[in-house]
Amino acid sequence: MGYVFLFLIGFGMAVAGGVTIIAYMNLLPAGLTWADYFIFVGGRIECYFLLIGFLIMAFVIYRMPNNL
Repeated sequence: MGYVFLFLIGFGMAVAGGVTIIAYMNLLPAGLTWADYFIFVGGRIECYFLLIGFLIMAFVIYRMPNNL
């Protein structure tokens, strides 16, 4: 049960980070270049949730026993 809970936490973090990155794409029509966009996203902590969530999910998938 712990693996499922940890997987869901990772999934939630990945969704939150992905939605945030997509939401910040609305800055592109406002005049930001792609380089400015990536610099801005790289400085926002909530955008790192996508990577952290993927890492947590990969860890759980790797560690989960196959005898279910």
